[in-house]
Amino acid sequence: MDLGDGVFDDLPRYRDQPADPAPALRLTGLSKRFGQTVAVDNMGLSVPPGSFFGLVGPNGAGKTTSLSMAVGLLRPDAGTVRVFGLDLWQDPVRAKALVGVLPDGLSLPERLTGRELLTYTALLRGLDRDTVAARADELLGVLELAEAERTLVIDYSAGMRKKIGLATALMHAPKLLVLDEPFEAVDPVSASTIRTILRRFVAAGGAVVLSSHVMELVEKLCDHVAVITRGRVVASGPVDAVRAGRSLEEVFVHLVGGRTGGAEGLSWLAS
Repeated sequence: MDLGDGVFDDLPRYRDQPADPAPALRLTGLSKRFGQTVAVDNMGLSVPPGSFFGLVGPNGAGKTTSLSMAVGLLRPDAGTVRVFGLDLWQDPVRAKALVGVLPDGLSLPERLTGRELLTYTALLRGLDRDTVAARADELLGVLELAEAERTLVIDYSAGMRKKIGLATALMHAPKLLVLDEPFEAVDPVSASTIRTILRRFVAAGGAVVLSSHVMELVEKLCDHVAVITRGRVVASGPVDAVRAGRSLEEVFVHLVGGRTGGAEGLSWLAS
């Protein structure tokens, strides 16, 4: 399958950049509270440029809240976010231009077709119409949405919504992709295509931050990982260093205080 080389033509190549470029994403002292609940607690995280960075944690750990603050969808109570050295809240236009986002619970304009949605979001980004048309053609084809390009988004399945959401995140050729559960509800064939796209994005010099509950997926795709629990990062670094000879799932369960088994009291299920 042709994966559309042109989609990645605008990405920077880090071999042409200084030896010590700024992190693709740096969170410093990031905090967020909802009433009496502390969702994110003085979080610090650094994502190297050109990395495929996995973010894992149990339900309620603060992953989605952290990513929402990292891309400017939610204002933190304290702390800073820098995207390639740019302060997200002091210089939002320049910083956000570098980021493509697939948020959790993505809400889309449902009375637009797939092509109209890509065209609309890309024109908002300031792309010219010829570029928009060419990139939309490539992305719809690669993500197997070409036959549904004239279908209203309201009629898209959950998996199709994920794919069109990823397409909108890629349209402006960002340097950083922040993806919250991008493979959820996506069929195996489409998931394989998305993995190939993301690997090529990283190989072209981009950085990807991906949250997932699937440890095997993170181990297979990512070269760096951070484990979050109770709104704090409890481990971060290259995947092999964090695993330390064990599986990522074993390390994850140990770090977040979980337990294996735990069904001893459900004896009635075996009767």
